[in-house]
Amino acid sequence: MDMARYAAVDIGSNSVRLEVAEVIGGNAPRILASERQVTRLGASVFREGRVSAEALDMLCGVLTGMAVTWKRHDVLCIRAVATAAVRDARNQVEFLARTSAALGAAIEIISGQEEARLIHLGVQSRWPHPDERFLIIDIGGGSAEIILSEGPRVCAAFSKPLGAIRLQELFLRGDPPDAAELLRMEEYIEERIAPAVREIGRKRIDRVVGTSSTAAAVVSAVSRIPRARRDEVDRRRASAAQMRRLYKELCEVELKRRQKIVGIGPRRAEIIIPGTAVLLHVLEAFRMPSLYYSAAGVRDGIIADLAARGAGRELSRLTTGQRTVVEGMAERYGVSLRHAQKVARLANDLFHDLQSVHQLAPPLGSLLEASAYLHDIGHFVSDTRHHKHSQYLVANSEMPGFNLTERCIIANLCRYHRKNMPAPEHDSFQALSVTDRHAVSTLTPMLRLADSLDRGNSQKVQSVECMVHDREIIVNLRAPASAGIELELWAAGRLDGLFRQIYGKRLTIQRA
Repeated sequence: MDMARYAAVDIGSNSVRLEVAEVIGGNAPRILASERQVTRLGASVFREGRVSAEALDMLCGVLTGMAVTWKRHDVLCIRAVATAAVRDARNQVEFLARTSAALGAAIEIISGQEEARLIHLGVQSRWPHPDERFLIIDIGGGSAEIILSEGPRVCAAFSKPLGAIRLQELFLRGDPPDAAELLRMEEYIEERIAPAVREIGRKRIDRVVGTSSTAAAVVSAVSRIPRARRDEVDRRRASAAQMRRLYKELCEVELKRRQKIVGIGPRRAEIIIPGTAVLLHVLEAFRMPSLYYSAAGVRDGIIADLAARGAGRELSRLTTGQRTVVEGMAERYGVSLRHAQKVARLANDLFHDLQSVHQLAPPLGSLLEASAYLHDIGHFVSDTRHHKHSQYLVANSEMPGFNLTERCIIANLCRYHRKNMPAPEHDSFQALSVTDRHAVSTLTPMLRLADSLDRGNSQKVQSVECMVHDREIIVNLRAPASAGIELELWAAGRLDGLFRQIYGKRLTIQRA
């Protein structure tokens, strides 16, 4: 099964979030690291039209710390996005340059529609609704996304300038706000959500799901769950009547008393009134009885999207130039190119499916692929001990696109694609660094298995799919029904001892 680690950074108008997750096969992501810091980035943008120097300095400091976290987890790919506040900021060029440098990864400004798409993906990845029509409401600092979903499909998506910080800056001055301020804000909310209400109309909606910290605070407050136990709020429900009572209470008390309400917290209390107003108005506009909270967000959508696209897999594959080099060498030394290509494809698939077992860095997959092309070139010298001749030819050939270390790893993989495994008396193996020796030993079983699966040089095995269990690796072989693959099954089955030795798991080979 594929295993990959991805990182996501969401720079919102109110806070910045980092998430690092591990995805294995089609399973739900496993969160490895999660960080959040309130920055109030949008406050200066909505007042002055640009991210202030103070806010940008603070954000860069936060991103520098987050860079340490995501780099420590050896992620395959990272995607970092900025949303509503930065979409409106005049100093975007400076913002992107400084924040990208601080994070150590490119940051992109995404549209409201892309933000809505990622929120939907995030909710589906954390809390699938395969058979429901549901409405997602995400209240950020600068914008609110209203998304109608039918199972995995987005039917309609709207991004409106209804973020909690934006509304606070535009409308609310008093503490508590006076009736006129609240009226103007509520009329503005109704006006902005009207197009979504008209387009969606009275279509059936099974459930309304709220995401973001505003929804978490509202559901926590009506359920009397303190912020320290906010994990318990995920998938809980707040009725429209409960939210109406909470909104009335929030509007009548000053900030100090709002900060003491269970579940809201001191910083959220500053912007909870406009956030609650948006949630309540959307519920009432669609005549829905309650709101469910989901802990998912943009960051979860990014992780799900990267995993679905197999982002970063290109790092474990040969570049076009490298492939041209190894294919040219294979042909020059009389290797069947069809056999070499088949072994290379199978080896690459095994590398990805067994990621959770070998845990090697993605670029090593490309060296495994290169060795699959070159492991048989030693036949050009002699059929006897051809694996040693393959090693010699690789080690002493010009291979543009590969540095000396990479060439030595490939040469050793060719050496050990058959017969003995590495031993202390093997000088070329001992010349490698400790890390590279580990890589060669760990990659070798996959190369031997890929080669065995085309033992008859007839390309009968079309593809492989691996299932990793606690004590066993099951490799399912896909081949045409009419193809006899007894030779391949026999050859691959002989590697059980090697898999036990290197991976600590028995090997089972079977026809899919």
